[in-house]
Amino acid sequence: MFPVQAILVTKLALVGASIWGASLLARRYGHAVSGALAGLPVIVGPIIAMLLIELPAERVRGIALVTLVCEPAMLAHIVVFANAARRFKWPVCLALATLTFLVAAAVLSRLQWGAVAATLLALTALVVAARALPTSGTTGDAPVAVPRSELQWRIAVALAIAGSVMWGADHLPAAIAGALLAVPITGSVLPCFTLPRHGPQATARLLAGFVRGQGGFVAFFSVLVGMLPHAPKAAAFVAAVAAAVATPLVLRKWTKAGPIRRA
Repeated sequence: MFPVQAILVTKLALVGASIWGASLLARRYGHAVSGALAGLPVIVGPIIAMLLIELPAERVRGIALVTLVCEPAMLAHIVVFANAARRFKWPVCLALATLTFLVAAAVLSRLQWGAVAATLLALTALVVAARALPTSGTTGDAPVAVPRSELQWRIAVALAIAGSVMWGADHLPAAIAGALLAVPITGSVLPCFTLPRHGPQATARLLAGFVRGQGGFVAFFSVLVGMLPHAPKAAAFVAAVAAAVATPLVLRKWTKAGPIRRA
């Protein structure tokens, strides 16, 4: 068993690394690629790994199932932010998106969902979200200037949010912990910095990329929930990671790298 302090530092380091990596990708490849990385389970995946070490498999499965159930709430957060960005500044967008997430997560987590039903719900939400996002104004993307000072602020804000989420995942009941793991940390931090500097169209490209990355997020939790009752924890986690990595690649090949169709 790892010391509690070491586990917490590791978790927070992974969050910082995720924001840093997504920001560097934006510098080189643009908003869409940055969003796609942010949508993958690069934060919650390692958190789940540590929970598997600390907690019984059945409790982790319960947390993972609620996280999967709350996927539509996360996607609703993204869609509301992207559409609100066309009219409002980032504080209003974040407030509306967060309120939407909280209401949707509260409703979804109170219902009884099986693994298959939760997966189908999440997949349906992915399709709906992709079509509900606003148009980005262009199918291309370009490198983005992210000043060092802004990068530091991005990481600091993400760490503050992540600290609260991680504490809840470790100490609160599975229903609440699972909902907390579905909180879109990067999906909240990155658009709040992107909107005032680059505008609503860039924000739409960022969040469209985030939705694409969520395919890997859904695959990760679907495989984990499905395997944990029947396989060792390590095997279930490795399979879930493999599914999370493979899904965006398969989707990209299937769509021939074309943009997601948006309403």
